[in-house]
Amino acid sequence: MKIRAHAESHVVELDDGSCWRIFPGDLAATLSWKPETDLRLESSGDRVSSHVLINDADRSRVRVIAAGESWHDGEVKKVLKGEE
Repeated sequence: MKIRAHAESHVVELDDGSCWRIFPGDLAATLSWKPETDLRLESSGDRVSSHVLINDADRSRVRVIAAGESWHDGEVKKVLKGEE
């Protein structure tokens, strides 16, 4: 899939119309994304995200949830502190 919009750093819209909220600790991995970046969406077994977006070029993985959902504050803090 390609990126349709990535105007907000924490939300990406894909060309299939789906919108995803990017995990705060993974935002740096998205800095090199361009509209032509190929991304693949996969289900995640991670307790803080439902899915991951995988950049096919460099194999980086970004944890995401549907754009309409919210992160659980306690879980985010644990992950960012390395207590995952």
